[in-house]
Order: sequence, then structure tokens, then C-alpha cells
Amino acid sequence: MLVSDDAELIAHARKLATQARDPAPHYEHSEIGYNYCLSNVLAGIGRGQLRVLDERVRRKREIFERYRRALGDLPGIVFMPEAPWGLHNRWLTVTTIDPDEFGATREDVRLALEAENIESRPLWKPMHLQPVYRDCEVVGGAVAEELFEKGLCLPSGTAMSAGGQQRVIEVIRMQSLAGVV
Repeated sequence: MLVSDDAELIAHARKLATQARDPAPHYEHSEIGYNYCLSNVLAGIGRGQLRVLDERVRRKREIFERYRRALGDLPGIVFMPEAPWGLHNRWLTVTTIDPDEFGATREDVRLALEAENIESRPLWKPMHLQPVYRDCEVVGGAVAEELFEKGLCLPSGTAMSAGGQQRVIEVIRMQSLAGVV
């Protein structure tokens, strides 16, 4: 869903969302478009979700803050700061783990969580490391590679209980202590 008060921007977005087809009697495209048409059913669901958006963002921010307070004192754990000009929705709670400071790698922590039946995931693998793009030219990429190596997405669903979150916190804290021993 896209919302804007810029009519020209909306018109261009609509064109791109309908495969960027030019106004011609045949299929002609002067720019790359997509098939991002939203059905009426999905639009209705989206409108319904907008009614609870503020509550969901509030809950996501609570979960993030609890992780930050409980784990932010550990050496080598860094949480994404909030820009002073906006309000982060905290869709995902992501931390980076510096293994030299923390005493364990991101993967060590992920596997420890998995052993407790707690799902977490590495931060997204950069596009230039995806097999489908292996033959493409790459400019830069070191920052994305480091974030992938050190970034871990912690469980942060809005239905997460305080007890469930405490389990995650305890496993991560134990990993830090394991690195010190």
C-alpha cells in the first residue's frame, strides 16, 4: 500500500505496479515495471490492519526496548539506534554481535537459540552474495557483508509473551557467559 498527497507520484507508482505498460495498443514498456496489483480482498485486509497499526507498532517497540534493556549491557551486542528525526516501527529486532567482544559468534547464538526451540535468523544475506547474482558486478558491499556476518533477527512477534522473551534473553546471556569461561 502506498499513501501520498503527490498525484504525480501516485500516477507513476500505479504505472509501475501494473507492469509499466505504455499507453499503446500493443505491449510496450519504456521502463521496468512490476505486477503489484492488489486485489479487493487484500486491500480490505490491509485497511483492517491499519486500524491496529498503532497498537502493533507500540508492541514492537516494547519488545525491542525489553531486549535492549536486558541485553544492551553485554559487550559486543549493539542494537539499531533510533534516528532523531523519526519513529522506528521496530518491525524486526536486530542486534549485531561482535564475536571478539561478546565471546561467541552470531551463528553460535542462533544455534543456541535453535537448541531451545527458539527461532532466530541471520540478517538478510546481501544481494551480491545471492547465487542468482553471482555473475553481476559488485560495487562496495563490505558493510552489508559485515551486517550479514554479525546481524541476528531476534523473535519479535507482537503475540510474544514476556516469558517467551525472557527465554530468549537468558539463552543469549548464557552465550555471553560461555565465551568468558
